[in-house]
Amino acid sequence: MTDVLLAVGTRKGLFLGRRRAGGWRVSGPHFPAQAVYSLAIDTRGPRPRLLAGADSAHWGPSVFHSDDLGETWQEPARPAIRYPEDTGASLERVWQLHPAGPAEPEVVYAGTEPGGLFRSEDRGESFELVRALWEHPSRERWVPGGGGLAVHTVVTDPRDAAAVTVAVSAAGVFRSRDGGAGWEPSNKGVKAVFLPDQHPEFGQCVHKIARDPADPDRLYLQNHWGVYRSDDAGAHWTDIGGGLPSDFGFAVAAHPRRGDVAYVFPITADIDRVPADHRCRVFRTADAGASWEPLSAGLPEEDHYGTVLRDALAVDDADPAGVYFGNRNGEVYASADDGDSWQQLASHLPDVLCVRAAALA
Repeated sequence: MTDVLLAVGTRKGLFLGRRRAGGWRVSGPHFPAQAVYSLAIDTRGPRPRLLAGADSAHWGPSVFHSDDLGETWQEPARPAIRYPEDTGASLERVWQLHPAGPAEPEVVYAGTEPGGLFRSEDRGESFELVRALWEHPSRERWVPGGGGLAVHTVVTDPRDAAAVTVAVSAAGVFRSRDGGAGWEPSNKGVKAVFLPDQHPEFGQCVHKIARDPADPDRLYLQNHWGVYRSDDAGAHWTDIGGGLPSDFGFAVAAHPRRGDVAYVFPITADIDRVPADHRCRVFRTADAGASWEPLSAGLPEEDHYGTVLRDALAVDDADPAGVYFGNRNGEVYASADDGDSWQQLASHLPDVLCVRAAALA
């Protein structure tokens, strides 16, 4: 059985799971009493590096890293992420930590609140603000979403290090094709059902984006109402939410190797925001959104109310792929067979905010 590392960020600390031949073992919490909103497992170097965006109510947010699978953690002497004085802004939260592609093995991106993108060239130990996005002409008209104004998703292109896509709550999708020097809104086809003009250039409330592994031009998007697919790297989007019990949700993930395969967790909204039909089910498409199937073998059968947040659904790169999710009930579930069957790994944790997993050599 493949050795897998699972990282679960919660409202009050980080929990780590390890799957070996004898099964799963979960430990923690690391960073007790700190909210862990962002995680990354960077496997590009000679040994994995874990990155955690932890938020202390006393000391504020910071980025920590570990090179020994979470046994010990280091925090830079100076804050890893700091807004320049001339911006008049201060870091409120690190929402995303994203290792770039193989062409840039030292580069890590961070998405933050208030609506900033930062770039590191030392594997996440220090970051610089990407000025062009911060100073985008549309920025003064960006409106915070329910969770604030945040760059919460970063997607890079494995073929082209200069191609970067971000999602901003609630400004929509923005793309750069020159390494962050210039940015353009990329929301054509995505509806903003809560606005008088439902097809604005920007202003959509995008919840998450995932890239297809077989066709990097194919992206999947979970919106505030609507599940979409793009076949041209985000230039245009097509609604693929038909067949789901609800096209509202927060999370979307793509299979690590199989093209056209993606996962969502439908939520009933806007009022109660609980699992659709009060059932704990992940939905999978094997044909790029033409159809969807519920995956529930091993999941609770009774009425269920555990909401899965935007970064709390993840896949590893094992074969077959592991699929994982955590919810606001403090439960964590894992599948070792592409989502066909599930087991509960943990319960009664604090609110699960983010989940990341990776196979270890």
